[in-house]
Amino acid sequence: MIKAESLTKQYGRLHAVDNISFTVQPGEVLGFLGPNGAGKTTTMRMVAGFIAPTSGHSEICGFSVEDQPLEAKRQLGYLPEGAPSYGEMTPRQFLDFIARIRGLDGGRRRRRLDDVVGRLQLGTVLDQRIETLSKGFRRRVGLAQAIIHDPPVLILDEPTDGLDPNQKHEVRELINAMAKDKIIVISTHILEEVGAVCTRAIIIAAGRIVADETPDALIRRSRYHNAVTLRLTTPATLPETAAALRGLDGVDHVEADERACSITAFPAGGAVIVTAIADLAGRNNWPLEQLHLESGRMDEVFRSITEQEAGQ
Repeated sequence: MIKAESLTKQYGRLHAVDNISFTVQPGEVLGFLGPNGAGKTTTMRMVAGFIAPTSGHSEICGFSVEDQPLEAKRQLGYLPEGAPSYGEMTPRQFLDFIARIRGLDGGRRRRRLDDVVGRLQLGTVLDQRIETLSKGFRRRVGLAQAIIHDPPVLILDEPTDGLDPNQKHEVRELINAMAKDKIIVISTHILEEVGAVCTRAIIIAAGRIVADETPDALIRRSRYHNAVTLRLTTPATLPETAAALRGLDGVDHVEADERACSITAFPAGGAVIVTAIADLAGRNNWPLEQLHLESGRMDEVFRSITEQEAGQ
């Protein structure tokens, strides 16, 4: 497992990371979330052994990152922020160099190189200097070096940064495929990534953990969870529709958006109101363009949790 105990990092009077503890088990994909400056990257750098903590310690697969750094790092694939590499090398040269450093030789090195090149679709740029590659290709080269030795633990800092939507989908599919037998920690500011690949999410703010839950549990914190949004074909019926919804059992309140020609009904106490609203719409023959059950909005939960911490 990954184990972090009371990790703290101070820069003068600034507490970049303040007494953070967590564990990650095999098969988990942990999303590490937080606003800019919250301490995400600093925490990941300490767990990876990239920087030393002011206090506290971490372990990777039972090896102390501070006391047994070589043993710990052999278990780890790390994609740091910015994916640094040697710009004068080609991806072929760079990945071969990393494979040799990782102790791969002979047939195993060739098999692992072929595997990562295929998985990350690097074949067309293998012999092009890295400094001439697009940001997306450089990011994929960085991810390739992290997985080339097939480590049991992956720490990936913004793995889809700079990728187009198709490339993001491919990397997420790769992460999902690897998740069965690995421990994966992903730092990301892309909230949709949490639902796409993560089994668990930690949110940090001001260097402290403020939430540690499954993505489903987080989304249920949203005030939009089980809300129902109706989009009408004409704004003229908005007032009477809103009035009817306010009188429905289980509806706490409604919010209308005249520009979007829509109304959202919010449930009282998490009640399920979609069936009653659909029946009411049918009886009243409302001019509906769409009726949509909201699962919740992760961005609203994220803002609520982090802003609450910032205001304390």
